[in-house]
Amino acid sequence: MSVTENVPRTPPASDRSTAPQAPPARVGVAVIGLLLAAALGLAVHAVGGPRMAVLYGIGLTFGVVLFHSRFGFTSAWRQLVAVGQGAALRAHMVMLGVACLLFAPLLATGTSLAGAPQPTVAPIGVSLLVGAFVFGVGMQLGGACASGTLFAVGSGQTSILITLAGFIAGSVLGAWHFTFWTHDVPTGPAVSLAQTLGYAGALAVSLLVMALVYALTLLIARRRRPPEIEQPPRARGLARVIRGSWPLWVGAVALAVLNALTLFVSGKPWGITSAFVLWGSKLLAAVGVDVSRWAYWSTPDRAAALHASVLADRTSVMDFGIVLGALVASAASGTFVLHRRVPWKLALGALLGGILMGYGARLAYGCNIGAYFSGIASFSLHGWIWGLLAIAGTYVGLALRPFFGLTNPKPTDSVC
Repeated sequence: MSVTENVPRTPPASDRSTAPQAPPARVGVAVIGLLLAAALGLAVHAVGGPRMAVLYGIGLTFGVVLFHSRFGFTSAWRQLVAVGQGAALRAHMVMLGVACLLFAPLLATGTSLAGAPQPTVAPIGVSLLVGAFVFGVGMQLGGACASGTLFAVGSGQTSILITLAGFIAGSVLGAWHFTFWTHDVPTGPAVSLAQTLGYAGALAVSLLVMALVYALTLLIARRRRPPEIEQPPRARGLARVIRGSWPLWVGAVALAVLNALTLFVSGKPWGITSAFVLWGSKLLAAVGVDVSRWAYWSTPDRAAALHASVLADRTSVMDFGIVLGALVASAASGTFVLHRRVPWKLALGALLGGILMGYGARLAYGCNIGAYFSGIASFSLHGWIWGLLAIAGTYVGLALRPFFGLTNPKPTDSVC
């Protein structure tokens, strides 16, 4: 079972004694992870300076939070579509609501350590619709989203490396086709609710929509009677902080706070997949491909990133932090396990899913983090549209999963 697909719940008092207990910590792996994290932190500080080192630390914390809360995006939409279980999607609404509350004053007052903060606002057009839908399909085949891929790699799930390889390849392919999707097909304006309604109005409308989504999932649950969510291993008492699973709402609030902290420190919200296209493009450049001629790399910021060290790239540094943070957290909890054998059907699905996600993220101006989470927190209409199209893609992804040896939740099963 993939850790990216677990979504914990807090069991009632009557069944807490039967919750699976956390296995012994993998002390050796945890020590190696801490040493690697410290060494990379020193390198990041040397190359990128103190602010980049702080962002690396935030990335490490993201990895710990994602692992301990098993905060799922892929599984959230799969559970809702397949069996009507909306607990994880309700956690999304909590996360988004807290993020909006924190983003609003920062954006309204122009407060950050890197000058005026820049919200994540993107155009609404064909590329957004196609990209988000394709990403939704890819999530269900690849078994993880962008954030899930990184923390699963850190947790020892070597099979997810196939998804990551596809993610990088698809991102590069999307950058190669960037001109077609952004200039040759219809593209509309970027719509900011904050510019249209003011920050107070945008916040009120956003919270209202989130409340309606929350209520809708409860209505769906009442009609479909979804199964309970399977519990991951957990520890008792204070040990739960470093060795067990956290309540889903804790992960939701923590992710929102960390995203706001990212905005405050760097002047931009959290993102993940721009690093994937950077890594892939650098690999192509290393073997002689002149990717700098692509329109995607023509902007000054991207051109500078292409020729600089990845340790000077904010998103790359935070992505590395997520992997190492999850590694240390999973080792401390005793769940770090390397998966050496991957069935060929599963590997094929992981690769195809990764390619679809990478390509879709470039078309849709981001992934479940950059477009959905940070877009909605920035009061951009494209974030909500991204979420709706990703759910639509989930239906197709669920229909395709059995062809790759993947199962879907059933009403008679516990979901995870």
